[in-house]
Amino acid sequence: MKRNQYETPLYTALLEYSKKNVIPFDVPGHKQGRGNKELVEFLGEKTLKADVNSMKPLDNIGNPIGVIRESEELMAEAFFCDNSFFLVNGTSAGVQAMIMSVCHQGDKIIIPRNVHKSAINGLILSGAHPIYVQPEIHEGIGISLGISVESYKRAIEENPDAKALFVINPTYYGIVSDLEKIISLGKKHGLVTIVDEAHGTHFYFSDDFPNGAMKVGADISSVSLHKTGGSLTQSSVLLSNNGLVDKGTIKTTLNLTQSTSASYLLMTSLDITRKMLATEGKDIFHRVRELSIYGRNEINKIEGYYAFSRELIDDYSVYDFDETKLSINTTNIGLTGIEVYDILRDEYNIQVEFGDSNNILAIISVGDTKENIDELIKGLKDIKRKYKKERKAPMKLNFRTPSVIVSPRDAFYSNKKRVRLEDSVGEISGESIMAYPPGIPIVSPGERIDGEMIEYIMYLKEKGSILTGTEDPEMNWIKVLGV
Repeated sequence: MKRNQYETPLYTALLEYSKKNVIPFDVPGHKQGRGNKELVEFLGEKTLKADVNSMKPLDNIGNPIGVIRESEELMAEAFFCDNSFFLVNGTSAGVQAMIMSVCHQGDKIIIPRNVHKSAINGLILSGAHPIYVQPEIHEGIGISLGISVESYKRAIEENPDAKALFVINPTYYGIVSDLEKIISLGKKHGLVTIVDEAHGTHFYFSDDFPNGAMKVGADISSVSLHKTGGSLTQSSVLLSNNGLVDKGTIKTTLNLTQSTSASYLLMTSLDITRKMLATEGKDIFHRVRELSIYGRNEINKIEGYYAFSRELIDDYSVYDFDETKLSINTTNIGLTGIEVYDILRDEYNIQVEFGDSNNILAIISVGDTKENIDELIKGLKDIKRKYKKERKAPMKLNFRTPSVIVSPRDAFYSNKKRVRLEDSVGEISGESIMAYPPGIPIVSPGERIDGEMIEYIMYLKEKGSILTGTEDPEMNWIKVLGV
């Protein structure tokens, strides 16, 4: 039975609750804002009244049987799948739950080397053992591309006992692998296909974009509606199709780590956003795509910048491209992406998603306007005029297959000692180090540290990149295995 996508069961129920002026003797302690006047001044009385805990008319995320379940069923239909689960801790929690639902201690999972740190954390939590497949590298612009079907096929042949394969759809830079063929390959060998679609909400609502994973038969995926869809930060959904992954297993796995006091503000934002996208998404994302194409074309008129797009498609490592990712190479103006990122923020009041050694990324989504894109274009022109230097060769990326000596879980829970970062070459890492964003590990627990890793980390430190992962906030020390 096709559902009415104009309905918002959770949002409607929360509005009804707000009208009844219920006298609260439950949590949260601010009691509809009365206990925290400054918070009311900041967020508004309506927001505080809607910040409630689970109760009879509002259902419970841990075992939804009422309005949350109805909203999740609408979400599943909107995303062309059998089941959906609301997430209040982002797709990071979804990625961890997907891996934990599929893989147990010692199970092999075929996984791209350029995964987000949440996938590495999923390996630690589940005890799964990574079989890394390498993305191709575009040396000219210094980015990782997609994973070829042949790379997945080779990994499966070399590891016939693998339990699952993991796909990113799309990458941070907008690169899309041949998802349909990869999923077919997984099915042929009885592997569960897990997809990280943190940046792919819009794929489900317009034919102008690559396919969403659930539309082409993936077993399980997680989508960040907050990133490109318009819901509140931290609100995401985990999606699944019936078959290789049991719905009940997903629910109980989520309940291991998800809050029992799930935010109704976040969940209601999912309900409202799903309605908007399901009923207006085609027109919304047509406009978003047109804005991105406009910005890309104008930036490419500025000599020295290169906003790359579909010309990268080669039917091997780049099967398709997400045009809403306005990725801009800066090496020809002699500046790193990190430097351009900082100048845009500090001098032009413009916040882009991130800057790396070679590029910046501006994400174009439902809330963008032509006026704001014009400000970005003006800022980039001015930066080139003021700060242009001699061209720099793109920084070589460190995406070689690491030596995984012990599983991430075993490394995380092993006895460790602290050594200076520059003295750690040859040691087995007990921590991760990554630039955030995008949060892709340079080194992960259980891997042998080599000189190129350290050189790249030192380079990022020198350029002012935000590095995370170690206990030491200054990133001068790293914990390695040993006593």
